[in-house]
This record gives sequence, C-alpha cells and structure tokens, in this order.
Amino acid sequence: MKRETQNILLILLGGALLKIAINGDYLRYVKPSQQPWVIAGGAVMLLLGSIAIGRDLATARRASAGARAHAHTNAHTDDHTDDGHGHSHTVRSAWLLMVPVLAVFLVAPPALGADSVVRTTSRAPQGAAAMQAATFPPLPGGAVLPMSVSAFVARAGYDRSGALNGRTVTLSGFVVHSGGDTLLARMVISCCAADAYPVTVRLRGDDSARFASDAWVGVTGQAVPDTANPGNSYTPDLTVSDIHALTAPQDPYEY
Repeated sequence: MKRETQNILLILLGGALLKIAINGDYLRYVKPSQQPWVIAGGAVMLLLGSIAIGRDLATARRASAGARAHAHTNAHTDDHTDDGHGHSHTVRSAWLLMVPVLAVFLVAPPALGADSVVRTTSRAPQGAAAMQAATFPPLPGGAVLPMSVSAFVARAGYDRSGALNGRTVTLSGFVVHSGGDTLLARMVISCCAADAYPVTVRLRGDDSARFASDAWVGVTGQAVPDTANPGNSYTPDLTVSDIHALTAPQDPYEY
C-alpha cells in the first residue's frame, strides 16, 4: 500500500472514531466508560496521519527544488528519458480498504437486535449464579417497580426468596418473535458489542404480538413464578398488563 493511502486511511479512521464518540454512536460498539479511549484513539490517528502527510509534502517540495536545480545545471543533456510509467502505477486495490472506513464514517450500523437474539442462546446475566449464594438486596417499594431486563431475569432465575411474586414491574426492550413466542429482549455487554449476549422475557398477552421484531416497547406486568430455568435459557414469563411503543434509546445495551 502506498504511503499516501496509508495516511488517508489514518485520517479517515481517526475522523470516524471522533465522529461516533461525539455523536454517541460509539454506544453501539462499546460501554459508555470507553468513550475517552475512543476519543484518544481517534485523536492519535488524526495526529499521526496529519504529521505523515505534512512530512511527505515537505519531502516532495525539497525533491522538487532539487530536481529543478539539477535540470538547470544539465540543460544541455538529453540522454536520460523517462517513459512516465515506471513510478506512476497506483495499487488501486489498496483504495478498497477505505470502503469499511467510509461506511463507519458516513453510515453507523444499527445496534444488535432481534436477529442476534435468535442466533444466540439467551442466558442469565453474568454473576447471577454467584448472587444466588449470597442474598439479593431487598426490592424497593412502590406500586410499580422499574427494572432492567437483566436484573429482572437474574431475580426470576436465582432469587429463591420469591421477592418478585406479586410485584408489578416495568421493563423496556425490543421485541423478538421466535418459535411462536413474543419475547422482550436486551443485549448485555461486558466490554464491547463483540461479547454481547441476550437476556429475554417471554410476554404473556395477545396484545404483545402486534409489535414487529426490533420494535422498542415498554412493558408493565407481573412475573410468573418458577418459569426461568436452565431448560428455557433462563427466560421468565411475564403476564402483561400494559405494553406501549417506545423510541429506541441512544444506548441500547445493558451492562
């Protein structure tokens, strides 16, 4: 790959990293705590690319000045000829490496959704089994309890105290239709989207089936006791009393 292509790639990739770090699209790839590293990485790439381009331009100017001086002192010499081909070939295939960089720069891919849930086995959140040996903290009071999907699944699968029984909870996530069931799902990541895994809740209620896969919804209902187990990949049932559409959040993952 020519140096010019390498330098342009550095500039584009650095710019893409800074763009997604500033507008929030980085949350589709990594945890919020990684934002400073994304910004730092993009800034370093931009700096390196700019320095390299500046150095190459300075070198080219010096070479051009030297060539003019040489041509002046050899004005009467015409023995050397240049066919104009030996050093002008560009490895065009190298420019194809810019396609994925431009794709990230111009069009941010969507967050992991229903298709990833269908292709990946759901499971209880990491650390839930260890929490079973200890004691889950008491649930806060209130008529309706807001919970993350991962916390709800962990409680339903491992909390033997029955703290969820009879409690009305509200959850938010995206819809997944799988095997005749309607699921509420969230993707959980430890570091980045590469290690994401789904946590799911099976929705009981005819009204939930009207939402398309990947539609974001808010759900209110009560857990059906003893429905989350290893046999169903720790997917508890929720009897739905209310379900409504939501706007997809900027940060779609749970941690």
